[in-house]
Amino acid sequence: MTQPTVVSVNVGTAKPLAGKSGVSAIDKRGVLGRVAVGFLGVHGDEQSDKQSHGGVEQAVYAYATEDLADWAANLGRDLAPGHFGENLSTRGVDVTGALIGEKWRIGTTVLQVSRPRIPCVVFQNWMTEPQWVKTFTHAGKPGAYLRVLTEGELGVGDEVVVHDRPAHNVTIGLVFRALTTDRDLMSQLVDVDDLPRDIRELASRSVG
Repeated sequence: MTQPTVVSVNVGTAKPLAGKSGVSAIDKRGVLGRVAVGFLGVHGDEQSDKQSHGGVEQAVYAYATEDLADWAANLGRDLAPGHFGENLSTRGVDVTGALIGEKWRIGTTVLQVSRPRIPCVVFQNWMTEPQWVKTFTHAGKPGAYLRVLTEGELGVGDEVVVHDRPAHNVTIGLVFRALTTDRDLMSQLVDVDDLPRDIRELASRSVG
């Protein structure tokens, strides 16, 4: 079994998207050495749209390199770590199967799985793939946002130690499907305290 590991730590700055109006920090590149991680994210990383990205519930975004490799094969193009805008590119971590509320210890930081990434038009513009939002959604491999419980530092090669897994079975993949393609799953989200408030409120309205 592959040891769960950070393969790349990626940061980006806000800049115009080629051929598109507006700016985005989705273009993230790998950095070397130890990197500080605070409650609002990885040092040196920016979020240009702070209403949709960033904040304590979306401080760090993780994506599995195994899933990225599948996308590269399916799309017939190279996709380097960080290309999906992720801060942490992992190996040996079941990101889609991560439980909401489980904790990851990486370096001296402690992070907690909070919510899936929902694709947007900026992501589609960046990928330049027709119907990318629909394609990405259908695949059901959204990656995971994490909140930072303990500030610290981490780096490439650090082990991802998954611990304190909750007793429920609500995963990143299940929440993603509930929010995008299968609203019948909403009832399973109502009592998951570690979900962000907006998702729990949406779930409550959906089943109320």
